[in-house]
Amino acid sequence: MTDLFSVEGKVIVVTGGLGQLGTEFASSLLSAGAKVAIYSRRPIDVAAIDEKFPQHGGRLKVYVASVTDKEALEAATDALCAEWGVPHALVNNAGIDSKPNGAADQNGPFESYPQKYWDEIIDVNLTGVMLCSQVVGARMAEAGRGSIINVGSIYGMVSPNQALYAYREKRDGVPFIKAVSYAASKSGLLNLTRYVATYWAPKNVRCNLISFGGVKTGSFDKEFVDAFLERVPLGRQAEKGEYNGVIRFLASDASTYMTGSNVVVDGGFTAW
Repeated sequence: MTDLFSVEGKVIVVTGGLGQLGTEFASSLLSAGAKVAIYSRRPIDVAAIDEKFPQHGGRLKVYVASVTDKEALEAATDALCAEWGVPHALVNNAGIDSKPNGAADQNGPFESYPQKYWDEIIDVNLTGVMLCSQVVGARMAEAGRGSIINVGSIYGMVSPNQALYAYREKRDGVPFIKAVSYAASKSGLLNLTRYVATYWAPKNVRCNLISFGGVKTGSFDKEFVDAFLERVPLGRQAEKGEYNGVIRFLASDASTYMTGSNVVVDGGFTAW
């Protein structure tokens, strides 16, 4: 049973692997003996890598490749395959959202929501996943095996509850509307996942989605957290490490008969 869940020696690509959750996923996989290739839109020097991932032991590579740049993704994947071979798993983790303290029009009424923000978020969160799946998944299909793991959100399953943000208008005197683009991008992953899963099933490439709930970061207003937790049966946000298990599971041989699924890890939020 221990071997069944092992990722030791597997080559795993993590997009956005220098971000908050990406670092967590990459660190967990490294600790379990995997070789991790991070695709990042920004470079990082060797000293910073050693500080951020002290356990890497030479089993970590960072490639500068934005998920929206197919040529860069192709170049990174060609280099990775030449050095370590075809990846066994791809974690499509890179994603963005409207900034809570960004420009007023980012978080304003739907009627006047600017298309430029829609385009930016859809480009990274949905088109970026498609491009990475195209590039890395094609190599997997040629090899006759692989696991694509798409990182989604409960807001891909249910609409954001605008009541959770009502405190902002009371506090700041300005309405705050959770924008449409993030939810639309994450809901798009549901059928992108099913499409890829069924398309590459004959090639033994699996594709699954994980829909995460809230994670404790310390960056959310207390008013929001309190209101959010009233809607979570477990009564708390996830600790960052609590998402690592499902990533390892889907990257391991324990999930070889699982594809096209949406694994919900949300403390029960969508059960109510």
